[in-house]
Amino acid sequence: MNVNLYGTQGKWVMVDCGLTFADPAYPGVELILPDLTFIEERADDLLGIVLTHGHEDHIGALPYLAADLGVPLFATPFTAGLIKGKLDEEGLSERVELVIVENEGSFQLGPFGFRYVPLAHSIPEGNALLIETPHGRVFHTGDWKLDDAPQLGEPSTPAELSAIGDQGVLALVCDSTNVFNPEASGSEGAVRDGLDAVIGAATGRVLVTTFASNAARLQTLGQVAKDTGRTLCVAGRSLDRILRVAKSVGYLKDFPDTVDFDTIMSLPPSKAMIVATGGQGEPRAALSRIAEGSHIIKLGEGDLVVFSSKQIPGNEIAIGKIQNALSAAGVAMITDRQAHVHVSGHPGRPELAEMYRWIRPQIVLPVHGEMRHMAEQARFALSEGVPRSIVQQNGELLRLAPNGPEKLGFERVGRLVLDGDVILPADGTTLNERRKISINGQISVAVALDGNDRLLGDPQIRLQGVPVEEDREDFLADAIDAARAAVQKAGSKRDEEFLREALRLGVRRKATEWTGKKPVVDVLIVRVGK
Repeated sequence: MNVNLYGTQGKWVMVDCGLTFADPAYPGVELILPDLTFIEERADDLLGIVLTHGHEDHIGALPYLAADLGVPLFATPFTAGLIKGKLDEEGLSERVELVIVENEGSFQLGPFGFRYVPLAHSIPEGNALLIETPHGRVFHTGDWKLDDAPQLGEPSTPAELSAIGDQGVLALVCDSTNVFNPEASGSEGAVRDGLDAVIGAATGRVLVTTFASNAARLQTLGQVAKDTGRTLCVAGRSLDRILRVAKSVGYLKDFPDTVDFDTIMSLPPSKAMIVATGGQGEPRAALSRIAEGSHIIKLGEGDLVVFSSKQIPGNEIAIGKIQNALSAAGVAMITDRQAHVHVSGHPGRPELAEMYRWIRPQIVLPVHGEMRHMAEQARFALSEGVPRSIVQQNGELLRLAPNGPEKLGFERVGRLVLDGDVILPADGTTLNERRKISINGQISVAVALDGNDRLLGDPQIRLQGVPVEEDREDFLADAIDAARAAVQKAGSKRDEEFLREALRLGVRRKATEWTGKKPVVDVLIVRVGK
């Protein structure tokens, strides 16, 4: 969920505007967005949003937040193609200005100069940004790695990066994701050899799952299909979108023709290869539906699934569920633990050290990773001879220059959730209520009173998620007695709030006696007559 703000002379620019995916702490929510209150309050001084590349954690929040900021977006052609698709889906293309910058292009925004510097990554047009400011130059890496044999694009050479360092760099704002890896991440070209070996040895259908946005891997898989004499089928809307956008801007020109689901199932298994989304256990993705048997594509005994992606921490249970279902169907599986079928798109320690030597910054500011990753990169940079490093937390305002780096204080940051079609605070009333209900359940109590505040009939009680199961009727009888007692105790005070609270507490107390839980209790009081 990357959002970076740079400010000078009273003006601001934003680099990236991404989202992240929800975990069980956000019941009913799939997407989490950044809270941009700080810059929304300064929107008149925001000059634009500059995007480094097209991954969701860098561009995903744009359809939900960019229109309100009212500034132009800047991106290279492939990234712009992905963004345009998102804006079109939300009907925002006429409201949000999208400026396409040619690869390695430059432009000016107020006191800021920007130049795109291509770096290898797992998506076309991964870029660093060289940001010119009145106080010095910032080299903002975005996501990157070193790759001697990239399958798509031409990353900057060591000589070109060294030339940037020769001109002086104030701060290197640098990807920290793989800082604990003692070895370089490896080349995409070597993955082709690994996949050739694995798929070439398979005798049944082969399904390969990878990140949809990893167009370099799609290029590799297209070549592997040719190498192994297999016909290719693509399963997943996000894969279709990436292929369409990549081809529209000149990538994947030699990608083999693909066939539909019925055709791939009609081929001899040894001639069939499927590329599918869902390697992280996403429940609605193609692989999940194939594993549970609800997809047109069927896999069984003798077939193979290759996980050509890294298991993202937190997804272990979801991935394990799919792998268990595949195993039950007799499907064999290979992950990056068994064969060389994946390389990361982020730099290990040797790559970081090389970047320090080329760029030679005065300051290293680690980004992109958890706190332990960023703190480790700050230490590593110092050990490699970088004069200064600083670790920033979300919301910390830093002065890089003059006389930096220095922490100036905290500004408001946080999380918003996309709940259906509504954007809400992640710690607001709606989500807090939902969390309580998901943990403790909910009870509705309705009573009807006559003009003298006497009960008319029995209280009505409904339960949701309260763990009484086979004792449900006995519990309801006790809860009704508790509600009746609360009305009698309240008497004829005619204080509706007093009665409402007495009913709520009385029924909840009974639920706690039965279950140990404290469910949310909602009360409805109806008065009939005077």
